[in-house]
Amino acid sequence: MDNKKIAAATVAVFTYIKTQEEAAYFAAQAGGVNGVEMSVEKTGIEKSSRFSAWANAGRLNQMQQNTMMLMQVR
Repeated sequence: MDNKKIAAATVAVFTYIKTQEEAAYFAAQAGGVNGVEMSVEKTGIEKSSRFSAWANAGRLNQMQQNTMMLMQVR
């Protein structure tokens, strides 16, 4: 397997793990059992503006795909 592919796969795994750790950290800071259980009145944050690891990972994936398409040699 190509070294660049191995490096990319390794970085992807570590990024995924780091994202999940950050989500767990924010969940613990919020004080809820699942991290999203606190009411809007306590946090002052609307539901749509809360941190979502999956949404963040999806957005990063879209941006990376766009970058790769722009860098594609024709």
